Amino acid sequence: MSQHLLHTPLYALHVKMGAKMVPFAGYEMPVQYALGVKKEHLHCRNAAGLFDVSHMGQLRLSGENAAKMLEMLVPVDIIDLPQGKQRYAFFTNKDGGIEDDLMVTNFDDHLFVVVNAACKKQDIDHLQSHLQAGVELTVIEDRALLALQGPKAVEVLAQLNPQVRDMVFMDAVRIELLGQECYVSRSGYTGEDGFEISVPNSHAEALATALLADENVEWIGLGARDSLRLECGLCLYGHDLDQTTTPIEASLLWGISKVRRSGGERAGGFIGADVILTQMVTKAVTRKRVGLIGQTKAPVREGSLLFDADDNQVGVVTSGSFGPSIGIPVAMAYVTLTSSNVDTVLFAEVRGKRLPMTVTQMPFVAQHYYRGK
Repeated sequence: MSQHLLHTPLYALHVKMGAKMVPFAGYEMPVQYALGVKKEHLHCRNAAGLFDVSHMGQLRLSGENAAKMLEMLVPVDIIDLPQGKQRYAFFTNKDGGIEDDLMVTNFDDHLFVVVNAACKKQDIDHLQSHLQAGVELTVIEDRALLALQGPKAVEVLAQLNPQVRDMVFMDAVRIELLGQECYVSRSGYTGEDGFEISVPNSHAEALATALLADENVEWIGLGARDSLRLECGLCLYGHDLDQTTTPIEASLLWGISKVRRSGGERAGGFIGADVILTQMVTKAVTRKRVGLIGQTKAPVREGSLLFDADDNQVGVVTSGSFGPSIGIPVAMAYVTLTSSNVDTVLFAEVRGKRLPMTVTQMPFVAQHYYRGK
C-alpha cells in the first residue's frame, strides 16, 4: 500500500480482524472481512453490521447566521431544521449540478455536517469561500465515525444507552456511550434501521469492540456497503451523482424543501437555483436516473452502455451489482426520457453481449427506517 494513504483510528483493529484493505478516497479501508461480501451484506439485512466510515468529513458550523449561510449553498430548509433533527442536503453549482451530498444536524449551538470523503477538501474550501461574518467553520479531526446498521441495531446500542430506543429516523442526540460523549443519529446508508455514531478517536476502538462483543454484530466492509445502498436505491456521489447532474435529472426532487421551491417562503436563493427551479417547472431534462433489474444472472457494472430494442444507445449504468437480498442483478442508470418508463426493456452491453434489463421502480429492496409505532 502507498505510504501516502491515510488510516482511520480503527485501522489496527481492521487488520487484526483479517480485513482486506484497499485504497479508497485517500484512505486504506476495509473492503471485506473473513465472511465475504455476500455474507456481510445478508448479515446486515438480518442482524446488525458495523461499518467504519471515519474517512468521511465531520464539520461544525457555528454562529447565529450559520443556518442562513448554509441555505445559500443547498436547496434545503436549514433555518427551520428542528433541534435534534438531521436532514439530507446537497451542494449545487451555478449550472445546477451537484457538488456533493451531505447530512446536516441541528445541535442547537452548532450545525454538525458530514460530507463525503472524496469531496472533503473541496467541500471545506467551498464553505470557507462563502463564510459570513460571525460564522465559524471547524473541521473536526479528533472524532471517528461508526455506522451500526440492521434490524437488531437498536437492541445492540440500547445496551450501552437505552435512550436510543426513543429515537426515530433522522433524530440526533448527544449522549454518553461507555462514559464518552457521542453524537448519535438514527440514520445510515443501507436502507435498514440503524445509527451513525461520532465518537472521540481515543474511544473509537473501545466502542467498536463493545459493539462487536454482541453476537448479532459483524464488521461490514466497503463491498457490502455498496451493494446494500444500491439495493435500497441510494445514490453514491461520484457515480450516480456528479457536478454535471442536476437534482431533477437524479430524481431527487424530494430532497428540495418546499420552502425553497418556486412559490415557497424562501424560494431560490441557492447557487444554481434558476436552473434547478426552471427544470422543476418545465420538466426540461433529457435524461433521468432509473432503476434496472436484470433478466439474466449476470451482474451489469458501472459504465455499461444501454441500448433500446432498435439498437439506439439510450443511457449508461452508473452503479451495478448482484443484489444478494433478492438474488438478481440490480443497477442504477441515466437514460433518455423516452426510455425511462417502468417496464421498458433495455439492453446492457457486457463483454460484447447485450443483456436484457427492465426499468423498475426503486428501491429494489424495501427500506426499513424506524419512524415510530
